[in-house]
Amino acid sequence: MDSAVTALLTDLQLALQRLQLWQLERPSEQALASQQPFCIDTLNFPQWLQFVFVERMQWLLAQQQPLPRNCQISPMAEQYFGPRLAQAATLLACIKQIDDLLSDA
Repeated sequence: MDSAVTALLTDLQLALQRLQLWQLERPSEQALASQQPFCIDTLNFPQWLQFVFVERMQWLLAQQQPLPRNCQISPMAEQYFGPRLAQAATLLACIKQIDDLLSDA
């Protein structure tokens, strides 16, 4: 399963890059330390995906730590990309695959 998650994280990064949502500049540590779900008060959703979700998942994989057993990111993604669902279809499909894979584990 780790290799499937790694591949999906790569796909997620590529989808964010294609939508020009991948950032080179890291948000402040204060912004990343938010206690709100999805850091909604300090980051936008693509920033959360890149700097919190992807980084945390990569760390868990590298450290051979257990992965989350219930992942429900796609509802937030659908809400965030609402008016741009067609443009973000690949990204949304990737997020749904991650949700399904981690929730079925």
